[in-house]
Amino acid sequence: MTSIQAVAVPGEVVLKVPETGLLRLGTGLVLQDDNIVACKAGVVKNSKGHLWLEGRVKSCVSPICPVHTVSYRVDIGSPFMAQLPQLSFEGATRRNRPNIKAGDLVYARVVQASRDIDPQLSCVDAMGRASGFGALKGGTLIHVSSALARQLLSSPPAPVLQALGNSLQFEIAVGLNGRVWVAADSSKAAVLVANAITTCEYLTATQTQTLVSRLLQGM
Repeated sequence: MTSIQAVAVPGEVVLKVPETGLLRLGTGLVLQDDNIVACKAGVVKNSKGHLWLEGRVKSCVSPICPVHTVSYRVDIGSPFMAQLPQLSFEGATRRNRPNIKAGDLVYARVVQASRDIDPQLSCVDAMGRASGFGALKGGTLIHVSSALARQLLSSPPAPVLQALGNSLQFEIAVGLNGRVWVAADSSKAAVLVANAITTCEYLTATQTQTLVSRLLQGM
């Protein structure tokens, strides 16, 4: 079997359909022409000819595109634009809609993705609460690999976030689409956090601590 991408986001090609052999598709994957495509974010798993997508956190940091009447078009970095209903925000009503315009960033979760419809997003949880999702004001946007994004979302916190959190106050929103939003009290602090995150992917915990210490000394 050809190589399989370890982490995938909605709409991403995971694997070309093998020319020979039997392959069973499980949850999170669909067949589109000659490709096996992810319909949610997660880690690709393969066991004894059974291929599936294991997803725990389904989140994305994405810019808003031109606004439609009842929904926003959102660029999540996949081949298809996603739809974010204007009422999918905590407290939103037909008379009280969020003040979001084209170019603004949102932190949203993927609630549905399939081959027949555009991915559907929401900025509330199953109980209708924001739970950290919503519009992102100010801050800095950086791009990382899907693997690093998953590390940043892991528990306990990634070493780079632990090292930074010991000395700095900052906010972060991590999307499995490889986009990370960072905000801090000063632009220098935000740039430091962004530089630490983008540099730490292949470092050990000790090397990460040393890197963060050096960056802090240079502020």
